Amino acid sequence: MAGSQDFAVDPRNADLRIYLNGALVPRAEAKVSIFDAGFVLGDGVWEGLRLHKGGLLFLKAHLDRLYWGLGKIELDLGLTPDQLTAEIWKLLNANGMQDGGHLRLMVTRGEKKAVNQDPRNWLGKPTLAITAEYKEPSPEIVTKGLSLATSSIRCTPAEMFDMRLNSHSRLALITALLDAIKVGADEAVMLDPGGHVSSCNATNLFWAKDGRVRTSSGQFCFNGVTRANVIALCAANGVPIEQGHFPLSDLHGADEAFVTGTFGGLTPVREVDGHVLPAALPGPVTTRLRALYEALKDADAEAHAAK
Repeated sequence: MAGSQDFAVDPRNADLRIYLNGALVPRAEAKVSIFDAGFVLGDGVWEGLRLHKGGLLFLKAHLDRLYWGLGKIELDLGLTPDQLTAEIWKLLNANGMQDGGHLRLMVTRGEKKAVNQDPRNWLGKPTLAITAEYKEPSPEIVTKGLSLATSSIRCTPAEMFDMRLNSHSRLALITALLDAIKVGADEAVMLDPGGHVSSCNATNLFWAKDGRVRTSSGQFCFNGVTRANVIALCAANGVPIEQGHFPLSDLHGADEAFVTGTFGGLTPVREVDGHVLPAALPGPVTTRLRALYEALKDADAEAHAAK
């Protein structure tokens, strides 16, 4: 039983270098202090990236989201987006990676004088760590699909905790996933404060009925780069799509569904709360959008591959 982020173990990852505050270190030496604000409080933001055919996919959108998050928590990384991009490529080149990579950029407020919440009690230097691993989605997930179960944990509005912020504080989302795991599901469906379908615990959610795609309004879900790409692909290719506030019963009655994320792209869903979706996996709408997304990935990689 595994979710949309399931992957096959790759032995090449054992010897890869990890970027930590400007240094390239072996995995066993990639350590931060227990006084680091990220460890103590989850005080930081992160970003995921895919390395595909020599290019970092949709890099501008990902870095825009990262720097927006840094601004929200009033943290200056000390690097421009171009400088950060150069540091990313320093790591990839050191590891000899050109394809099939999944990266995680992690920025925290850094080491503090003592363990407490006050952000003024820090030593003035953020922590920047970057992992780059060979990770590809498990191929069998395309025909097996995901089992989803609705959690009692709700997505929150921006004035409580902004779901668009890729914060290191993920406990509410982990709690939602634990709800799903307890009933034998792979991932959790999360509703918005009004009880409408919002997202899953780690991905955004789409479903289709009679050829029409539906997804949440976007008000309470993750600010997904893949989600935005799928919405744009629907608009550009004549696939009807509705964004709005939909009841859970609408999802239960879908013909097919899929979740989206940087790592897995578009991952089919086979059932929701015990309601088996009737379309064979992957469904026809999902299949078409997966093909369009793969073409978009190839075009973006070709346009932005390191020269």
